[in-house]
Amino acid sequence: MTTTRPRLVATDLDGTIVPHDGDVSDRTVAALQAVEALGVPVVFVTGRPVRWMADVAIRTGHTGLAICANGAVLYDLHTEQVVEHHTIPVEVGLEVARRLRAAVPGSAFAVETLEGFSYEPSYVPHWDAGNQRAIAPLETIYDGPAVKLLARHEVLDPDAFLAAAVEVVGDLVELTHSSTTALLEISAAGVSKASGLARFAARHGVDAADVVAFGDMPNDLAMLAWAGRPYAVASGHPAVLAAVTGRVLPPEQDGVARELELLFDL
Repeated sequence: MTTTRPRLVATDLDGTIVPHDGDVSDRTVAALQAVEALGVPVVFVTGRPVRWMADVAIRTGHTGLAICANGAVLYDLHTEQVVEHHTIPVEVGLEVARRLRAAVPGSAFAVETLEGFSYEPSYVPHWDAGNQRAIAPLETIYDGPAVKLLARHEVLDPDAFLAAAVEVVGDLVELTHSSTTALLEISAAGVSKASGLARFAARHGVDAADVVAFGDMPNDLAMLAWAGRPYAVASGHPAVLAAVTGRVLPPEQDGVARELELLFDL
C-alpha cells in the first residue's frame, strides 16, 4: 500500500532537531533543504522568540519559515522578517500576573515583545536574555502588547506549576511549558503552535491530514494533536509520548532527518 507524501513538514526545534548541547546536524539540514526543494513547505514551530532565530536561519541556509513564540509570530527565515504576530493585551497580562502571584507566591515574570525581552528583578533568566530592554517592575516593563508572557518559579515542578496556573488563569490565556524547570510560556487566548500552523496550512491549501509534525515537549501537544501525521521524539516528555504513537530518534541521532528521508525518498 502506497502512502501519500506529506504536503507540509512542521518541526519543533530544541530537543527535536536541535540537540540540547549542540546544533542542527548536516544530515538534518540536508533533509530539510531537500524537502523544500521538492516544493513542500518546511515550518519550524517553536517556543523560541524571534531574537533566537538568527542562528537557525544561518545554519539551515535560510530554509523555511518559523512559527515562533508558540504560535504568536510568523517569521520568514528567507528574509528574516516578521510576517504576522498575535499579542497579549497589557490589561490581560497584568491580570494574569495578579492572579498567579496570589495563587502561587514566588511567581516571577518576564515579557517578550518583538523589540526584545524585559523582566522584573525577581525573575532569574536561565539563558542568555539577548536583546534585553529593561529590568524593572512588571507594571513598568509591560508597556505594550506582548507576544509572550513568561512566569518562573524557582521551587515548583514544571508540570505542577502549569496545572496550578491553568486553574487560575486558563480562562484568560493559553499556557504551556517546554522546560525541565518551572517556566510557563503564556500566549494570548487561542494562540498555540496548532493555531499558528493551522493558519499557515490554510493559506497554502494544505489540510491537517497532509501535515507531518515532530515535537518533544508539552508545548508541542496541540500541534501534534492537530497534524495528521504526528511524531514524538523518543526522549520527549511523558505527556507527549502518551499522546502520540509515532516515534523518531532524538536529534543526536538525526531522528527527524531519518523519517523525512523515508517519507520523501530522499
